[in-house]
Order: sequence, then C-alpha cells, then structure tokens
Amino acid sequence: MKSLIILKLGGSIITHKESQKPKFNHENLERISNEIKQGYNPEKMNLILIHGAGSYGHVIVKKTKIHKGIIKRRQLVDFAETQRLQNELNCIVTKYFINKGLPTITCQASAFTIMRRGRIYEANTKLINNLIQINMIPVLYGVPAYDKNQKCSILSGDQIAPYLAKKLNANKIIHVTNVNGIYTKDPNKFKDAIHIPEINSNNFKEIKKILTGSLDTDVTGGMLNKVLELINIGIESQIISGLIPGNIIKALKGENIGTIIRVD
Repeated sequence: MKSLIILKLGGSIITHKESQKPKFNHENLERISNEIKQGYNPEKMNLILIHGAGSYGHVIVKKTKIHKGIIKRRQLVDFAETQRLQNELNCIVTKYFINKGLPTITCQASAFTIMRRGRIYEANTKLINNLIQINMIPVLYGVPAYDKNQKCSILSGDQIAPYLAKKLNANKIIHVTNVNGIYTKDPNKFKDAIHIPEINSNNFKEIKKILTGSLDTDVTGGMLNKVLELINIGIESQIISGLIPGNIIKALKGENIGTIIRVD
C-alpha cells in the first residue's frame, strides 16, 4: 500500500506576502518544485498538494471583508475577483511543477465544497481520490467559497488539508511555512525564542497559550489556527520551514525536522 502525503505550501513562501499587490516568489517556487520532484517517490507514495494565497488573497479579502459574509452587492464582484486571483496564482504554481515533470492537476476546492459559518459543511472528495489512484497529483488552494449562512467565507488551505486527510485516510500532513516549526516566541522577532520539536496531548494546553497569529496580513488565523486544525484529527502532522533548502525533501522522506504534531 502506498502512503498518502498531503503537502501544504504556505502563501508566505510562494508569494511575497508582504506585498500590497499580487506578487509570486519565483526563486522559492523554482527551488520548492525541484525539492518536491526529488522527494516524491511515485512508487511508494501518493501526493496531494495544497497552497495558500499569500499576496494574491489576504490583502483583497481584508480590504473587501468578504470573509465575513456578503452584505453589499459590490462584494459579489469582490468575491469573483478574489476567486480569479487565486486561479491565476494556481496556474503559476502548477506550471512550475509541470515543468519539473510532476503530473499536477488543478482542483478548485470551491467548485465541490459548501461552507457553513466559515467551516466546511460538505465536500465531494471522490474526484480527488480517483486522481491519486491513477498517480496524478491534485493541487488544491485556498479560495473564497459559497457559504450557506453568509453567502461567502474563506475555504483556507489550513481547513482543506485536515479535511482531506480524514476523508482519504492520509498518513501525514506536512505544512511548509516561513518558520521551522513552533517556537515559544516569534523567532523572527526574538533571538531567545525556543524551538518546540513536538506537540502532543500532554503539552498542547501550555503551547496553545503562547501561539499567536501570523505577522503578515492573514485572514485565516496564522500559526495558531494551523495547530488547532491539526491537533485533533488523529493524523500525524509536521510543520517545517520552506525557506531552508532541502527541508521539503527531508520531510517527504520521513525525517523528523521542524515540529511534529503527534496523536495518541
């Protein structure tokens, strides 16, 4: 039996997230696509890729407030434009992978998912399962999606990853971010930040107190939300830095780098 790995690439590493205009990160995408090519073994694993929106999504969403629901007619156009921008980024991302010979195929999650109060209410994952069975690599991405209660909410990659992991019985989720796991403080601001190699049921309550959201513009909750989404799904997860060359290869090969979130 092949293992199923879900690899989520944060918007902060594939775009210039601090930019007020959509701007992808060519250098990171080139290196990351090479690392995935080297770490992916199609004989032993199936792979699902998910990527965040970064500067292609968080700025426009924060400005238009569509993540809080549609209350003005103008926001319908904002909803559509945000989706268009995410589609644009996905086309850029998948081109890098395809150029490396990876059989990646776009799967727009908002086309088969219904939200309710900002959470996934129902989603048809049959297509994703069928694609991995023929050795394709589905590529999903964070998007604004139809919400039964508020017309629109954000279907983030941080929600998509654990949802698919549970539905498809994944073996592991790997979150690729701009920090090498979880720390006692923001390591970008504090030199005395201490790295936390493992989070489990014994230490989670204490660690939860010190987690904060992302420093950048982020409407999906930052690092705290990532851990909250992962801690209770019953599947081992890993948070690593995509800014350290070789990390993605190591994680795909099973090395315990970054922070491991273990289940009992």
